[in-house]
Amino acid sequence: MNIKTAFQDSERAVSPVIGVILMVAITVILAAVIGTFVLGLGDSIGSSATAGISVEGEGTDSATVTLSNLGTAEEVILRSNTTDTSFSGSGETLTAVGNSTTITTTSDATISVVAVDEEEEETLLRSFKVTAP
Repeated sequence: MNIKTAFQDSERAVSPVIGVILMVAITVILAAVIGTFVLGLGDSIGSSATAGISVEGEGTDSATVTLSNLGTAEEVILRSNTTDTSFSGSGETLTAVGNSTTITTTSDATISVVAVDEEEEETLLRSFKVTAP
């Protein structure tokens, strides 16, 4: 047996390369996970405000928005993209389950329904159109 050729097996070269690649991949993944916890990046992700609403009359000249579940929101705000919009009933802010507002407009408008949590973070719940009569 020749000592120089005994350890030169061409099939064995693949295993060390794969082993090194796997070790590097595991090291990178562990560093990313540990870095996330050490730097506190996982704590900065907050949850969005949620609320349940129903809209009747979408796409007509008079729509009614009713608050059915407050969820994690402190209030739900209705916003229009025009100044020709009027809000009757509970007005532009809904704060209790069962509150409702009827929206009318003299020109086509897009209404945005926004949930606001206790930290004043806003989350868009829904947008819909109200048309002019």
